[in-house]
Amino acid sequence: MSHQAFSTGQPASPAQEVHVTGRRVLATIVDGIFFFFLFLPLNLITGLAGAASGSEEVAAGLSFLASLIALPVGFAYYVLTEGYWGRTLGKAVCGIRVIREDGGTPGFGPAAIRTILRLVDGLFGYLVAFVVVLASERRQRLGDMAARTLVVRG
Repeated sequence: MSHQAFSTGQPASPAQEVHVTGRRVLATIVDGIFFFFLFLPLNLITGLAGAASGSEEVAAGLSFLASLIALPVGFAYYVLTEGYWGRTLGKAVCGIRVIREDGGTPGFGPAAIRTILRLVDGLFGYLVAFVVVLASERRQRLGDMAARTLVVRG
């Protein structure tokens, strides 16, 4: 099925298009590497400042501050990229995209649902998502099921 069919609202053909589990794993790794380098300067600054202070409380506070910055940035990354384009950097590199079950671009609501459920899907290094995807006929993780989305080639 061509990319054009997805944008016209024609139903997706999940039997042929959703078998991208390996690509999903690689996309998750690519996105993880992206976040590592994105937040490396922040982590270095807060880590060095905490160590220089000599106080465990200051170091913990700076680490918490870095987390408060990273959480909304990560949430926005997934919601905006998957909601608007249907793909993150990792998915683009791996040749896959997120679509609604009817074939359209997810939009921000479904992308937000997928992103919130990453908290569950991501448990144990995304083992929960991996097992659910393999057990699901349409290769959906919990976030996909709740958002009514599929990850397909394209």
